[in-house]
Amino acid sequence: MSNTDNGATAHAGAAAAPSINVLGQYLKDFSFENPHAPMSLQPRQASPQINVSVNVNAKPLTPADVEVTLTIEANAGAEADILFHTEITYAGIFRIQNVPQEHIQPLVMIECPRLLFPFARQIVADATRDGGFPPLLLDPIDFAALYQQNIQRAQAAAAGLQPN
Repeated sequence: MSNTDNGATAHAGAAAAPSINVLGQYLKDFSFENPHAPMSLQPRQASPQINVSVNVNAKPLTPADVEVTLTIEANAGAEADILFHTEITYAGIFRIQNVPQEHIQPLVMIECPRLLFPFARQIVADATRDGGFPPLLLDPIDFAALYQQNIQRAQAAAAGLQPN
C-alpha cells in the first residue's frame, strides 16, 4: 500500500491554506523634537497633555505583496509649550496568499498594522526616554475599530454627509 496519494493531497491542501508572511519590516521615517530643551526637562506640577494620532496606508507591490505603513504622531504639551513632538513611519512588506479577495483589505488594514505596532511603540518609547522624558508607552490600538471608522467616514463622504 502506498501513502503517496495521501501525502500529495495533504500537500495540495496546505498549499491552498490562507497565509500572511512578513517579508521585512523597517523604519521609513522618524523624527523626535525637543524644541525647548533644557527648559522642557524641568520638573512640572502637572502631567502634560499627550496627543496621539495614527494612520495606516497600504501600497501593493506585486499581486501577492503589499507594503503597509503605520504612521504614529505624538506630542506632549500645549501649542505654545510643546515638550516634545515625535513622528514615526514604520513599514512592513507582507505576502498574502490564498485569501479571498473580499478579505484582503481588512487583513491588510487590521492585521498587518497590528503586527507592526509593537515595534513602532518601542521606538517611540526609547526616543522619548532618550530625549529626557519618561518613556511614552502607547496604549494598544484597536485596528479593527480604526478600520471601521475609516469605512464609515468614506461612506459618509460618498453620501455627501459630514463625518463625526
